[in-house]
Amino acid sequence: MAILATPDCRVLVQGITGREAAMVTHHCLAYGSPILAGVSPGKGGQALHGVPIYDTVREACEAHGINTSVVYVPPAFALDAGLEAIANGIKLLLVMTERVPVHDVVRLLQVAAREGCTVVGPNSVGIISPGARIKLGAIGGDNPARCFVPGPVGVISRSGGMTAEVSWMVKRAGYGVSTSVSIGGDAIIGSTPREILARFEADPETRAVVLWGEPGTAHEEEAAEFLAQGGFTKPLIAYVAGKFMEEMPEGTVFGHGASLIQAGRGRPSAKLEALRKAGGHTLERFNDLLPVLREVLGD
Repeated sequence: MAILATPDCRVLVQGITGREAAMVTHHCLAYGSPILAGVSPGKGGQALHGVPIYDTVREACEAHGINTSVVYVPPAFALDAGLEAIANGIKLLLVMTERVPVHDVVRLLQVAAREGCTVVGPNSVGIISPGARIKLGAIGGDNPARCFVPGPVGVISRSGGMTAEVSWMVKRAGYGVSTSVSIGGDAIIGSTPREILARFEADPETRAVVLWGEPGTAHEEEAAEFLAQGGFTKPLIAYVAGKFMEEMPEGTVFGHGASLIQAGRGRPSAKLEALRKAGGHTLERFNDLLPVLREVLGD
């Protein structure tokens, strides 16, 4: 009933003593997430919420067999934190940090690809698998059950806030989620919708996926191509926000830095058309999600 955030995770929080990271760690532990260690240079030997703190990722990995890291460090240090995690064999890297320099992201993703490390983010709000009682990051806050309950629907969202909203709509329709993934709203990110769809395809417990898209990038078009090629065979329900942007001057940026329509690229209408032609169930209004979800699942 889960991808990415699974019972196999052995989790480290890099930057654990920061204000937000400390709060998120508390919420994740209360939910049942297996956070085994934290790293905060100069604070090794201390503990936070019962989680031991180390000066280096290497020490944490040697002590706890870490395979997953949640990165909560300032933008200028995100690259170094990610590279340290990858160098110590961590295979899932969730980068929560916003405003990471683009060149740093490119370098991090190059190294991650070479070393077989899956990166989600940057600028992600997290990943949650309610059936496994595991959440990584701020997703769901201190009461995840308000929006996230176990079920057969996967959720992929470019918007952090809408990850919760979509999952709540799934709950309203009478279902729950297998895993909800906030992939991040930046122009360059680690795991794209296409790559997350491939993981949901391989999960026998996920029966359908809801995709929340946004203007800018070619992420939704790549997902449509994957769908058309038969890479994803389950029902895909998609909504792309921001149609009003098509009436604005080209080059206007809204919200995330990736929300850019330029030279005819990134238009929500084009994204929806590509997904529709590929066999996806596209929504003109977000509220249409409830009846469409009930129709495709047939329960």
